[in-house]
Amino acid sequence: LRLSSDFDLIIVDGGSTDSSLDHEVLRSLGVGSLIIKTSAGALGTQLQCAYDFVLSRNYQGVITIDGNNKDNPEGVHLIREALDQGIDFAQGSRFIKGGHHTNTPLSRYLAVRLIHAPLLSLSSGFNWTDTTQGFRGYSRNLLENEKLMIFRPEFFDYRLLFFISHIAPRAGLVCQEVPTERNYP
Repeated sequence: LRLSSDFDLIIVDGGSTDSSLDHEVLRSLGVGSLIIKTSAGALGTQLQCAYDFVLSRNYQGVITIDGNNKDNPEGVHLIREALDQGIDFAQGSRFIKGGHHTNTPLSRYLAVRLIHAPLLSLSSGFNWTDTTQGFRGYSRNLLENEKLMIFRPEFFDYRLLFFISHIAPRAGLVCQEVPTERNYP
């Protein structure tokens, strides 16, 4: 699937040690920007780098996808459609109608379905089904929302993802799950 004609592809790297950042390969795949995070922090800090990058270039939103080859990138069109229709936070879900998953480890399946998603649903007031997946769309409105303040240093790790799922509905932002596909090898 070639997305470079429909989307600006940006990679935020947090310390890859393989050959995935070869500039010629990235260029041939249509990647327009490579941001290399050299500061402390983990996933949350990487996401903050991406959010800052798109805000500073006046994008109206951003779609994130994990770099672990588990998510089918074709779902990006549905997430973009949701953002274009005014959704502030579009969460990819393999567990809603139209979503799909294969080889999900039983422990992960049970943790998401019986613990994580129900607890975040309870705390947020929104019925989430798939709260650990990083395939998401964020509007500019969400990224700049003063109630969220997503650029805080305590969001250096996975807490940022969980916080957004918790607070976005409570802050009155429009949230929606979008069917996606996640496949474990």
